[in-house]
Amino acid sequence: MSTKQNDTTFELKDTRTRRHLLQKMALGAAAAAFPARNANAQDSAPSKESSWPHFFPAGFRNERINTSGAEINAVIGGSGPPVLIFHGAPQSLITWRLIAPDLAKNFSLVMCDLRGYGDSSKPADKPDHSSQSKRPMALDGVEVMEHLGYRQFSMVGHDRGGRIGRRMALDHPDRVQKLAVMDIVPAHYLYSHVTIDFVQAYFHWFNYLRPAPGPEDELIAQNKAQSARATTDAQREYNRVNLLPGTMHAMCEDYRASADLKIDEADIKAGKKIQCPLLVLWAATGAMGKLYDVLGIWKDEGVNVTGKGLPGNHSLQESAPKETLAELQAFLHT
Repeated sequence: MSTKQNDTTFELKDTRTRRHLLQKMALGAAAAAFPARNANAQDSAPSKESSWPHFFPAGFRNERINTSGAEINAVIGGSGPPVLIFHGAPQSLITWRLIAPDLAKNFSLVMCDLRGYGDSSKPADKPDHSSQSKRPMALDGVEVMEHLGYRQFSMVGHDRGGRIGRRMALDHPDRVQKLAVMDIVPAHYLYSHVTIDFVQAYFHWFNYLRPAPGPEDELIAQNKAQSARATTDAQREYNRVNLLPGTMHAMCEDYRASADLKIDEADIKAGKKIQCPLLVLWAATGAMGKLYDVLGIWKDEGVNVTGKGLPGNHSLQESAPKETLAELQAFLHT
């Protein structure tokens, strides 16, 4: 649910006072500790209705892997150097269905449902929402790969998955050999450069910060309505996992995780940067592509950063699979 930027930095046209008030509003909302709602935080067993085999070719397999903080649902396939792949919100691992078969010809793919999403478990709430922050989610990925025998690997993340990849590369630089992020800029940048255009384009970033169960109830109602109108297998599968008990609450907790901003602030003060090669892809005509200098912002995050805008919308892997596949193959092969 993030989108990207192009090479022209957006200039806020409001007054400096309005900008200051908007920034304080966003940062205050993100950092506030909302009341925990453990009633929605139970683990959900994998549904028997899961249709992952319909989306991936023969030879791929499903495995549920226990980490120190969650049970992660993964689909694994292919051969070659290992690549960990994380989806965004409100999606699941089937988002990679259009590019995984070709990517698996040269790489061993490990596609995961993030903790709280899809058929993965829903961790119990914490007062600061940190059970759904990027640090434990990144650790999930490291532990999944360790379980599968991969101590080092490349990582590809779209949307929230890209934010987790960024955290993984900073927290575990000895593990992540290459990182590709898709259609995002760092959250700390967005929250410290709030504009009316950002608020209008990404209103859900602020809406989901409200205390439970307001946003959750709205999202569940939306998914029920969408499920009744679904016409494709992918739409039905997305609605299925989004209506599992606790999924929409976990997604809102992901947005409420104020711990992320505190961790980012500490890293920035310490001068930490992503050391591995970093590829940045974004939708050239999407919201972030219009609002921000995507590549320029990411060059402040790493020491070896390349990237480009692509056709398609926010979900590049679904809207521009051919172009996305080509860029990922070229990056991962080098």
